[in-house]
Amino acid sequence: MAQKLFGTDGIRAAAGNYPLDYSSICVLGASLVRLLRAKGLAPRILIGRDTRESGPWMEKALVQGVREADGEAFSAGVIPTSAVSYLTTRSEFSSGIVISASHNPFRDNGIKVFSHQGVKIPEDWEAELETAVLANRDEKNPMPFEVPPDLRFADDYARYLGSRFRAGGPARKFKVVLDCANGASSRIAPRVFREAGFEVVSMHDTPDGTNINRDCGSLHPESLARKVLETGAALGVAYDGDADRAIWADETGRVLNGDHTLYIQALDMKTSGRLRPSGVVATVMSNMGLEKALERAGIPFFRTRVGDKYVYEEMVNRGANLGGEQSGHTIFLDDFPTGDGILTSLRMAGTMLRSGRTLSALVRDLEEYPQVLLNVRVARKTDFGDFPEIAAAVQSVRDRLKDEGRLDLRYSGTEPLARVMVEGRDWAVVDSCAREVAEAVRKNLGED
Repeated sequence: MAQKLFGTDGIRAAAGNYPLDYSSICVLGASLVRLLRAKGLAPRILIGRDTRESGPWMEKALVQGVREADGEAFSAGVIPTSAVSYLTTRSEFSSGIVISASHNPFRDNGIKVFSHQGVKIPEDWEAELETAVLANRDEKNPMPFEVPPDLRFADDYARYLGSRFRAGGPARKFKVVLDCANGASSRIAPRVFREAGFEVVSMHDTPDGTNINRDCGSLHPESLARKVLETGAALGVAYDGDADRAIWADETGRVLNGDHTLYIQALDMKTSGRLRPSGVVATVMSNMGLEKALERAGIPFFRTRVGDKYVYEEMVNRGANLGGEQSGHTIFLDDFPTGDGILTSLRMAGTMLRSGRTLSALVRDLEEYPQVLLNVRVARKTDFGDFPEIAAAVQSVRDRLKDEGRLDLRYSGTEPLARVMVEGRDWAVVDSCAREVAEAVRKNLGED
C-alpha cells in the first residue's frame, strides 16, 4: 500500500523524524508554492505555530522551502490554529500553515495546511504534496536566517474574537478559570477574556517548549476542576495545545465535554433564531443522550466520521451552522470554518450571562448514556471485515444492544490504534461489549 503522509489532521510524527525532518519540511514548503501556482494562486503563505520546542526550526524549514521556490512566507508566531484559518481568508493569503500536534506530547509535532478559504486543503491537494515529498529525499542545509513574527496578526485575531462576544445586556461578568495547556492560547485567551470584562484566573500559561499538554489542558482537566472549586469561579475552560478545542468545568467542578457545548449552543441559537433549520452535525463519537435531547427539542441531528474537517464538510452539505466533536472541537460556521476554542468559550460565557443560569443548570436536561472507549494498538490497519472473528464480535454486540445502544469501531487517523466505542443504557453491558470487540481486534490485529 502506498505511503500516506496526511491523516485526518494533517501530517503528524515525532519532530525531527521523517516526514517531519528538516529536509522533508523544506520540500513540503517548496512543493506547496508550486501547487499554488498550478492552481492559479499567488504563493503568499501565512505560518503559525504552537509552543513546542521544535516549532521554530520547523518554521525555518518551511520558510526556506517557500523562498527557494520564490514564494512569500509570513510568520504569525505562536497563535491558535483557528487564527491562521481566519487570517488566511482576511489577509489575502493563498494558504495558511499551522505547525502543531494539537493535544499530543511535546516531542510530537505536525503540519496542517489551509486553503485560501481558511479550510484544510482537499485530499487531492494532499496527494500532490505527498507525491512531491516522497519523491524528493535530498538533504537540505538549513539557511542561517531568522523568521520574525508579525504581532499584528495576533492583534487582528483578538479584535475579531472580541467583536463576536455577545453578552446581551448589562449582566454582571463572572470569574472564569482558563487552563491554557501551556500552548497557543497562553497569552491570547486571558487577554480576550479580560478585555471582555471577565475576572480571569489563568493557569498552565507559562510554556517552556516541553510542557505543552503535560498534565493539563483538555485531556487532563482535573486541576482545572479543582481550581474552579478553589476560586469559586462560575466557569472553567480547558484548551488543547493549539486552542482549537475547549472543554469545561462547571461551578460544581463537574467536567463537561463537546457534547454539552453542542446541546447548550443549539438551544441558545434556536431560541435567538440563529440556528439554521438544517440542524446540528456531530460525529459517530457523540453520545446518544445528545441525539435524544436535541430530538426532544425538535432539532435535527446528523453524524459523520471523526475529524473536524468531516464535520465541516457535512455542515456545508446540509447548510448547517453549528457542528462539532465530543472532544471539544466546535464549529460556528457563521464565524469560522474551523473549530476555535476561545470563540467557543466566549459563546458559552455569553449564553450563561444572557440566560442568567449556571453551567450545571444549562445541561441539566442532557442525560448521557454510559459510554466506554477502548484503544487497541495495532500492527496494521486492515479492513475489520476481513477477519471473521472481529465481524462475529461486532454482530454479537449489535444484537445485544439493539436500539438501546451503539457500537463504533474505527482506526485512529493519527496513531496506530483501533478505537472501540460502545454506549447504551446499562454500564455493565456496555463495558462487556466493548471488551469483547477489543479482544477480537487485539487477537487479529494487535502488535506482537
